[in-house]
Amino acid sequence: MAAMVVVNNPGDWSQVYAPLLHAEWHGWTPTDLIFPFFVFIVGVSVTLSKRAQQPVAVILRRSGLIFGLGLLLALYPRFDLSTVRLMGVLQRLALCYLAAALFYRAMGEADEEDTWQAAVGVTAVLLLVYWALMQFIPAPEGVAGDLTPAGNLGAWIDRTVIGEAHLWRQSKTWDPEGLLGTIPSVASALSGVAAGVILTGRRTAPHKAAFLIAGGGAAIVMGLVWDRSFPINKSLWTSSYVLFTSGLASTALAMCFWMFDARGRQAFLRPLVVLGTNALVLFVVLGLLVKTLLFFKVMGPDGVLISANRWLYITGFEPFASPKNASLLFALANLAVLYVLLEFLYCRRWFLRV
Repeated sequence: MAAMVVVNNPGDWSQVYAPLLHAEWHGWTPTDLIFPFFVFIVGVSVTLSKRAQQPVAVILRRSGLIFGLGLLLALYPRFDLSTVRLMGVLQRLALCYLAAALFYRAMGEADEEDTWQAAVGVTAVLLLVYWALMQFIPAPEGVAGDLTPAGNLGAWIDRTVIGEAHLWRQSKTWDPEGLLGTIPSVASALSGVAAGVILTGRRTAPHKAAFLIAGGGAAIVMGLVWDRSFPINKSLWTSSYVLFTSGLASTALAMCFWMFDARGRQAFLRPLVVLGTNALVLFVVLGLLVKTLLFFKVMGPDGVLISANRWLYITGFEPFASPKNASLLFALANLAVLYVLLEFLYCRRWFLRV
């Protein structure tokens, strides 16, 4: 969550350190790990939550509320239904949660081994199906295997089903959280379910950590091998991207589990706990804050109207550091302000539960 705030709100998008930007298309940067790690941990959290065993109607309601919050952020502040983006980060998370929770609930009282193996099996099927669709099914008037931003099958489906007016506004010809890409993103969530089942299972702590690291390492290798023919790509959420990022997430989870749970080294974890226990609040408030600051205009130093967001940056940060450092400090200041809010909520044990 902290990384998400920093990469999503620099002071100046033209002055950002390369690791804090997404890859232009194929390939990856550290920033490209944030979203799939989040989807992965959604799958893990399903195995830790009693809500996953609640009636299907409850799971549907929770998914619908998360999806609705995503639409609210897309509508704010103009509330123009004719151009609202229908898909987005929260919408994708809602669908991934829905699929992961329904899968875990369907497994019921199945044995630990059967559950994680089923999750891995379904993940593999989804990745192969998505690969086959993207590689062998051409968009109308297109060619099979076209992985360009506007020419791939998923982009055509989004333009046809959703409509260009409701796609990501930076492109209007494709959407990084589009419909077809939901298939492999669900696979990312199910890989998290598999890891969560191992984490909560009967194995000893050393065996859990070793199992997650071994499985993660295997996924990383398979993802890098598959990258040669089906490139790692966050916007397309390619199958190689799922394997690679889920492998890294599994390894990171194992390391955190071993250090913080098995070894009990938790003294400095409070800031992360504060951010994590109200993650949905953090995401929504960040979106509302940024959009509000961009919407309202104030008089700039040169007498021209600029956004409040821009004014804060050029008056409070730009004069005091080099361009990239000033841009980074602005993002960190946003994180600090939001942390104060979440610390206030945490101290009063106020948590948003949808």
